[in-house]
Amino acid sequence: MSQSAYKRVLLKLSGEALMGEDPYGINRATIDRMVADVAEVAALGVELAIVIGGGNIFRGVAPGAQGMDRATADYMGMLATVMNSLALADAMRQAGLTARVMSAIAIEQVVEPYVRPKALQYLEEGKIVVFAAGTGNPFFTTDTAAALRGSEIGAQIVLKATKVDGVYSADPKKDPLATRYSSITFDEAISRHLEVMDATAFALCRDQKLPIKVFSITKPGALRRVILGEDEGTMVHV
Repeated sequence: MSQSAYKRVLLKLSGEALMGEDPYGINRATIDRMVADVAEVAALGVELAIVIGGGNIFRGVAPGAQGMDRATADYMGMLATVMNSLALADAMRQAGLTARVMSAIAIEQVVEPYVRPKALQYLEEGKIVVFAAGTGNPFFTTDTAAALRGSEIGAQIVLKATKVDGVYSADPKKDPLATRYSSITFDEAISRHLEVMDATAFALCRDQKLPIKVFSITKPGALRRVILGEDEGTMVHV
């Protein structure tokens, strides 16, 4: 059996990643494929927590949100992450995995509230914990929620799953000469103006010396290779 390079990780999924090729919403085949990837990691004995965004749902109502108060729009986005978290947890249940959704906003009839000691207990029991509703505060992204929760649970690394297989010197879609970094420091990423995460999340990871691995969730087996410590994606470190 292959040996994992990490004992406890925080996986950050964008809501858009759940859309597949659809314009918005949740693509069933896509979420099932992601759950299969998660199951492979869980089988290695890794303690896994997940933060998921809500862009796939909020995108469908975004035109109507134009001109809306920013805090109100952010709360709508948080509720969208709760919907995604429930869908992800249910898909994991159907795949034979045990998952718990914990929300930063109290919706106790639907999901349990985020309580750090309880989250740590679930992880130690081998359950997958899905953190919903971001940080529970407007003006903060789910990237920041990932950095915060990763720090709180003592994760060894934040895995930022995107549609691009790492951090590049330039936009690979626009510049054919763009090269992928295998490894880069936080300071180098800042000086080169590379957008790894939003500034708040990036600063928190840097201050907590919490490395970030950026990789493509669309590449088959990429999550497993990252967990095994193979050369996949880009490592951002102190």
